[in-house]
Amino acid sequence: MLNISKDNQILITPGKYTSITSVARRPHYKLLNRIIIGFLIFLIACLFLPWTQNISGSGAVTTLKPDHRPQTVHNAIAGRIEKWFVQEGDYVKKGDTILFISETKEDYFDPNLIANTKQQVNAKKMAFDSYGNKVNSLELQSESLATERQLKLQQAHNKIKQAHLKIKSDSMDLEAIKTQLRIARTQFDRSTALNKEGLKPLTDVEQKRLKLQEAEAYIITQDNKLLSSKNELINAKVEINRITAEYAEKISKSQSDKFTALSTQYDTEAQVNKLENQYVNYSIRNGLYYITAPQSGYVNRALLAGIGETIKEGTAIVSIMPAGYDIAVETYVDPIDLPLVHRGAKIRIWFDGWPRIVFSGWPGLSYGTFGGRVVAIENFISPNGKYRVLVSPDGDAEKWPKELSIGAGAQSIALLETVPVWYEIWRNLNGFPPNFYKDANDKNSKEKK
Repeated sequence: MLNISKDNQILITPGKYTSITSVARRPHYKLLNRIIIGFLIFLIACLFLPWTQNISGSGAVTTLKPDHRPQTVHNAIAGRIEKWFVQEGDYVKKGDTILFISETKEDYFDPNLIANTKQQVNAKKMAFDSYGNKVNSLELQSESLATERQLKLQQAHNKIKQAHLKIKSDSMDLEAIKTQLRIARTQFDRSTALNKEGLKPLTDVEQKRLKLQEAEAYIITQDNKLLSSKNELINAKVEINRITAEYAEKISKSQSDKFTALSTQYDTEAQVNKLENQYVNYSIRNGLYYITAPQSGYVNRALLAGIGETIKEGTAIVSIMPAGYDIAVETYVDPIDLPLVHRGAKIRIWFDGWPRIVFSGWPGLSYGTFGGRVVAIENFISPNGKYRVLVSPDGDAEKWPKELSIGAGAQSIALLETVPVWYEIWRNLNGFPPNFYKDANDKNSKEKK
């Protein structure tokens, strides 16, 4: 067993040994102690240095407006490639021809399709005008029939009036003859009585009898005449009904023909509109054989190759980069940092390929960074799990390099509140977010607005 009991322990005093004393009194150990103490004091002092909180992000160079970004040109109709007019790297202006394609659908093979369709449109327009003239003629015919019916009815009413007057006249003649008959009978009776008394000769009685018979015969004739006048009145009334029915039939037929012509005219008008629509469609399709540049720019890449290749509608032809664009940077921040970013916030950016020295906590000591401002914040999370922020150049800061190309990598930091270094270390150790902070200048500008 080991002899480690308290009674056997021996205390060693360093001062009794000269070797230990000589080693402890060496001067460089004192200098080392001073350096360590000074470094500790420096570290403690650094903990109280100011540190600018920031939000870091990474992204790429893009354009500020959607129509300034690289775009792909597509064809609107199916066809076969016949001729290329550009090559990769060419500069094209808006409206310049990029590609010519020919027709592949049999419905449009006719080279005179547009001219023939135009002739059909003109023919249908002439038919439409003809039906219009027919409608006008039938309207005039209906008006003429209505006028003629009115005249015929007036004529028939006049006949009725004449018949009434004639009946009245015949009635008066009949009454006169009846009076003459009474007088003739009275004279005959008187002559007969006087003849019996011998005061009148028999010849006188015979004359009176003859006049009586003539009066009786004439009254029958006058009765027949009165009845004939009444029949004429009835016939005149019947004529009115006949005229009304006859011209109603004629006018109805004319109106029916008119409506039939109108229906055909409307149908022809619909056909004209359809043919005009086809004519415009054919004309527009004829212009789609030449695929043109939607805007000025450079041809980045031809997505098709060869001659005689058949393509469908909506096939990508070439990719064009617009010549003039407003540059911007799209960067992505973590969801925990999104509430700290707002529109108008200042951002420091550095680009891949440009020399830089970056101290995120001391932006004044950084070199090779460029200023920007937040112009848009996407409210939906991106597939990479972060939120997209669009940054444009800050007009009050240095200009961005002209040599930047779309798609180049970019890193960004959003400057927040200035805090001591010890606080920033404590915040990161505890996983707390940076302090919510807005620039006072931004607040003042918003209040003024």
